Amino acid sequence: MNNRYSDLIHQTFDFPQQGFKLKDNKLFFNDIDLSHLIKKYGTPLKLSYLPKISEQIQEAKRMFAKAFKQHGYKADYNYCYCTKSSHFSFILEEALKNNIHLETSFATDIEIIQRLYKRKKIDKTTKIISNGFKTKTYTRKLSTLINEGFNVTPILDNKDEIKDYEKLVKTESCNIGIRIAAEEEPQFQFYTSRLGIRSRDIQSFYRDKIAENPKFKLKMLHFFINTGIKDDAYYWSELNKALNVYCELKKECADLDSINIGGGFPIRNSLSFNYDYEYMISEIVLQIKNACKKAKVPVPHIYTEFGSYTVGESGAAIYKVLSQKWQNDQELWYMIDSSFITTLPDTWGIGQKFIMLPVNGWDHEYHRVNLGGLTCDSHDYYNSEVHVSQIYLPKIYNKEPLYIGFFHTGAYQESLSGYGGIKHCLVPAPKHILIQMDEDGNITDKLFRREQTAESMMKILGY
Repeated sequence: MNNRYSDLIHQTFDFPQQGFKLKDNKLFFNDIDLSHLIKKYGTPLKLSYLPKISEQIQEAKRMFAKAFKQHGYKADYNYCYCTKSSHFSFILEEALKNNIHLETSFATDIEIIQRLYKRKKIDKTTKIISNGFKTKTYTRKLSTLINEGFNVTPILDNKDEIKDYEKLVKTESCNIGIRIAAEEEPQFQFYTSRLGIRSRDIQSFYRDKIAENPKFKLKMLHFFINTGIKDDAYYWSELNKALNVYCELKKECADLDSINIGGGFPIRNSLSFNYDYEYMISEIVLQIKNACKKAKVPVPHIYTEFGSYTVGESGAAIYKVLSQKWQNDQELWYMIDSSFITTLPDTWGIGQKFIMLPVNGWDHEYHRVNLGGLTCDSHDYYNSEVHVSQIYLPKIYNKEPLYIGFFHTGAYQESLSGYGGIKHCLVPAPKHILIQMDEDGNITDKLFRREQTAESMMKILGY
């Protein structure tokens, strides 16, 4: 019987697979020797593999171009990156190498837009799609960008928002969009999204506030599903509702020429992940074309807002197992040198799963374990994977440290955990490593942030 950890993985999953391979019983992530990084920088550490961002963007563009050609779709495709997924400058700068556009969610995003412009990473032709419920500060900053000639499209989240642009926008006219308030999934705690304007109110709102107002051009309808783009009855039903709204509104609004299918693609959260991106893109494009053909209106330009899809698979977190503890006859705990609550808050907040693999020890026998973090919170653990309720990991022999990695963690974890701030039990934020490609095509690594110090925490706390 083969009972090494490598045997378990090869028998359970299709392995090696994209982004992961084994060499000398050690794990490589996107051809990066993780053992080398551990030896060089120590643990715990976060890493960002920046070339993956460009790979994801180019793949999405390729798939949409293929679908457009396949279905004879005569309009443009626009890829937007959602800044809220990861606001780091190195993430934005890598993404912007690929001729994309940006989506903002809050007033502080506008500071990022202005700094990117000063660094000449964007220009005034870059499309800025601005979502979210707008505070007065947000609408004021958006109006300033519009007055300065930036290509900004505020997406109206409610009927009163337009009043701010009426007062603040000084240009002859500006583009706006409307977000459709989608119906939530049946098992959700409420029926309709808190964001957007009810679909039955959109046409009357357009006639009353936009149609005869020369200051505004309604260019876009924004359709967003909180659970993302999935091949299920709920998603297709909501998409068709949004297309009906678009087609009816297009008949009386000549300026309307774009639909934004927000929500985003899923990313690989297990080695058994199976999602047919090309099929979904082809079907979305076809359904938009067919709806417009039936209504006898031109097809719209398609915008997507991909956040997790853009940046999620570029990230990883590496930990060391400090100790193993038998708490009863059945439950063995591996204690890591950090905290799940503070470094991967989605595992705690929404039960998010990530790909979890050991960096070393693949030639060892394996057993079931639970993973525990350093805080005193009873919820600081991780024990869910796709194949079992507990996790299989290599046994620890001869005091050789075991290192484990969580992969595809690049979206939201730093912002939700409060990067550089105070963490639960004052567990320090780990060091952060950037892996990037230089102008000659060579892969290099560098330290972006050192591990958080006690002194920096004391300063924040006022000591």
